[in-house]
Amino acid sequence: MPEQAPEDRARNFEEVPYGYSEETAILEASRCLKCKKPRCVAGCPVNIDIPGFIALVQEGKFLEAARKVKEQNALPAVCGRVCPQEDQCEKLCVLGVKDEPVAVGRLERFVADYERNSGNIKLPQIPPKTGKKVACVGGGPAGLTVAGDLIKLGHEVTVFEALQEPGGVLTYGIPEFRLPKATVKAEVSYLKKLGVNFIMDFVVGRNSTVRELMDEEDFDAVFIGSGAGLPSFMRIPGENLVGVYSANEYLTRSNLMKAYLFPKYDTPPIRRERVAVIGGGNVAMDSARTALRLGADVTIVYRRAREQMPARAEEIHHAEEEGVKLKLLNNPVRIIGDGHHHVVAMQCIRMELGEPDDSGRRRPVRIEGSEFTMELDTVIVAIGNKPNPLIPQTMPELEITDWGTVVVDENTMQTSIAGVYAGGDIVSGAATVILAMGQGRIAARSIHEYLTGENFPKV
Repeated sequence: MPEQAPEDRARNFEEVPYGYSEETAILEASRCLKCKKPRCVAGCPVNIDIPGFIALVQEGKFLEAARKVKEQNALPAVCGRVCPQEDQCEKLCVLGVKDEPVAVGRLERFVADYERNSGNIKLPQIPPKTGKKVACVGGGPAGLTVAGDLIKLGHEVTVFEALQEPGGVLTYGIPEFRLPKATVKAEVSYLKKLGVNFIMDFVVGRNSTVRELMDEEDFDAVFIGSGAGLPSFMRIPGENLVGVYSANEYLTRSNLMKAYLFPKYDTPPIRRERVAVIGGGNVAMDSARTALRLGADVTIVYRRAREQMPARAEEIHHAEEEGVKLKLLNNPVRIIGDGHHHVVAMQCIRMELGEPDDSGRRRPVRIEGSEFTMELDTVIVAIGNKPNPLIPQTMPELEITDWGTVVVDENTMQTSIAGVYAGGDIVSGAATVILAMGQGRIAARSIHEYLTGENFPKV
């Protein structure tokens, strides 16, 4: 896919890939072998009819292709950009055995963008109202998926979002250059046109509890999709210094303060000169590439080897192209401050790979006596997140794990409380957008069957 040159995109927040032209999309779609038993569908957490929509692209029927995708996926423009297709649908493509797999994600993005840009967005026919009310706690990928599925079945759906815009991580976590805000707003606008009601600046667990939504506001079912917004830290000396951020805080500040529109909007608290990002996942890449665009010299410090980095290969490649440095097999041990409690340096120790750990990856082991110091003014910690404990604290009957995630029946996504369902990062811990959406689809099916006693309709 054509994309901005690294030297250009490192200085702006515009989206990196340009997207397919119509001719390129048809050419790519023509590579599909139309397998009788398409394995790619099995690799999609929301079960998109991949061969079906690709066949429509090949015929030049782009609007029909977009509508085919939206039968199963309420957020195709988002998923086409941020889903790890290389580990899901594309990984199972037969062509990938000896060649490049069909670019399913890029084609999904193309048809979604084509429909939006055409202005010819067709709304599905909504059946008569069932009289049932469903509350979705959290306006992220899981909650939006549940809302999109249930509104099309005639239920009244209200999304309660703690922040001022819907989207969750799509709006406040993923940077503009990877997922434009206009794209997220367009996807949310589609749900609003279907009839989904959004209530913003509403913190469930503070403004109302889940139990109050059901008992006092007469919601017949509640879906909890409040995500994993509680950052993890390394618990090393100096993490309370000025200039140390969780990746959650750093990216949210960047998005809330519209750093992607600099210099129209200034962002002085996060515009720094020498930044270290701790971690090797996609969130670490997002943080590093954001800091780079705000003018910093950026180094990613990761305690394992490159092949063990959990980030998408494309994101690592883009980061390096743009000028982000990788300091692999190194681990921070102490953050150093000055007399005013501001970060001035970070002490690290070199690592080597030992025996495999429980994940199957070789365990990083310290090389004693190998400590060294990096001069810095900012440290961004991107080593994972946990669910915010607010909702479980206000619902003692809600069963949770030792890690703070909500316990559900994986076949239905029902919690330990009748009528209450959960999905996304609050169940699985910090994971991918599409996995959260997949759990949302399961929950929507189960909620519909719970409310009506009818099987969820097959598309």
